[in-house]
Amino acid sequence: MAARRPQQTTSPKSPTFADLGVPGALIRVLAAAGVDRPFPIQAATLPDALAGRDVLGRGRTGSGKTYAFVLAVLTRLAAAAAPRRAGRPRALILAPTRELAAQIDAVMAPLARALSLRTMTVFGGVGAGPQIAGLRAGVDVVVACPGRLADLVEAGHARLDAVEITVLDEADHMADLGFLPTVRRLMERTPRGGQRLLFSATLDDGVDVLVRRFLTDPVEHSVDSKLSPVAAMTHHVLHVHAEDRFAVLVELTAAPGRTVVFTRTKRGAKILTRRLIEAGVSAVELHGNLAQAARTRNLRAFSDGDVRTLVATDIAARGTDVKDVALVVHADPPTEHKAYLHRSGRTARAGATGTVVTLMTDGQAPEVRELTRKAGIAATTTRLRPGDALLRTLAPGERTLVSPPALQPTSPRREAQGARGDGGRRGGEPSPRREAQAARSDGGRRGGEPSPTAATKSAPARSGAAAFSTRARPGGRRGRR
Repeated sequence: MAARRPQQTTSPKSPTFADLGVPGALIRVLAAAGVDRPFPIQAATLPDALAGRDVLGRGRTGSGKTYAFVLAVLTRLAAAAAPRRAGRPRALILAPTRELAAQIDAVMAPLARALSLRTMTVFGGVGAGPQIAGLRAGVDVVVACPGRLADLVEAGHARLDAVEITVLDEADHMADLGFLPTVRRLMERTPRGGQRLLFSATLDDGVDVLVRRFLTDPVEHSVDSKLSPVAAMTHHVLHVHAEDRFAVLVELTAAPGRTVVFTRTKRGAKILTRRLIEAGVSAVELHGNLAQAARTRNLRAFSDGDVRTLVATDIAARGTDVKDVALVVHADPPTEHKAYLHRSGRTARAGATGTVVTLMTDGQAPEVRELTRKAGIAATTTRLRPGDALLRTLAPGERTLVSPPALQPTSPRREAQGARGDGGRRGGEPSPRREAQAARSDGGRRGGEPSPTAATKSAPARSGAAAFSTRARPGGRRGRR
C-alpha cells in the first residue's frame, strides 16, 4: 500500500476529553484514576484517530502515548458495535516487551469494561493454553508481542482478517530488537483498509519503512523533539574511583523513595541485586533470565513499595510505568544515547520531577561525554567520594539499611548451581539454557520476540573499570566493585 510522507501538524492547546469526543463512560473511568485533562500527545492525536485517520505519533517516553491510542481504539470499537468472533480480534496492539504489553492492558482493561469490551494479552514466557482459550472465546482487543502472536496465527489459533485498528507502540524499540520482519508479516494479514496508529520516540530507517508500507496518508503529531529530555529531569555524572562505585551506589539507594538502577548485563543485575541486599538495601532484580512469573512478582513488589530499589537491564528501559520513581542510576552507562534517554525516562513521568545519575570512572569519561552529547542533555559532572554531601542532595532523606537475609557466597560455581536450582521443579528463576528454550517460543525461526536484553550481548567491551557484572564481591581481594 503506497503511502505519502506524513504531514506535520502542530499540537493544539489542551482541550478537555469531552471536547475531543471521548465518551462519558471513559471520562468517568479516567477521572476515577486521577486523569482529568489530556496530555499534549493525547490532545494532538485523538481528533485524527477518532476520525479514522492513520496517525503517526512521536513523543518522548512518559508523554502519555498509551492513553492516546487506547482511548481512540476503544471509542471507535464501541461505536462500531460489531459482535465478537472466535479467534478474530477487532483491534491489535503490538508492543516490543512483555512488561509493556501487560501495562498497556492494565491501563486499557478498566476503560474497556466500561464499554463492555474484552481485552487480553498475548506474549511468550508463559503457557500458550490460556491465550488460545481466550482467543477462542472471542476478544475485542489483543495486546501482543510479535513472536508469540505470529506462532498462534501460524498455528491457526488466531486470524487477523477482522482487525479494524492496528497500533504499533514503541515502534523504534521493535526495530532495535529485530522484530520488524515479524511485524510486517502480521501487518500484512490485517485488512488493507484498516486504520493504523504508529507511536514512536524516533523515526529511524526501520520505522520509516513501516510508515511508508502500511500507513495511508498519515498525519504526524510531534509533541517534542525526538531527542528532547524531560524539562523537569536533572542529570548528574558522578566521577568516582572504581573501588568507590558500590559504596556510592549504596548511599544513593538507601535513601527513601523509589530508585531504578540499570546494569548492562543480566548477570550484572543479578549480582548487584545480591550485593545491595547484603549491604542492607531492599532490592529486586528484573532481567531476561527471570521467568515471567518472577519478573511480574518483582515488578509488583517495586510498584507496591515493598522494595525501594529495582536493579534492571534495559528490559526495564521501556514498559515499566511505575509512579514516583525519584531517581534513575546508570550503574553501567549504556552503549548508546537512545538507551540513555529511555532508561532515564523511568523518572519524571507524567509531569513529575526526577533525577538521573550516571556513575563514571576515569576510563569511561570519553564515552560518557559522547553519550550525553548525542542525547542532547547537559549533565553536571562532579568528582566525589563516598560520604560527599552531594549524594544527600541527589537522594535526600534518612538512609535506611535493613538486616539482610542469609545469602550464600557468590562464587562462579555457586552462581551456576543457584541458577540451576532455582529453575527446577520449585518454579523459581530458570537457568540461562531454560530461559533460552522459553525465548524460542517468541524468538525462533519466525523472527519473534528475542530475549529483551539480546542487544546488550553484542555491546562492545567498555573501557575503564569493569561493569557491575564483575564477579568480585565487596571486601574481596579484587576490590569493592
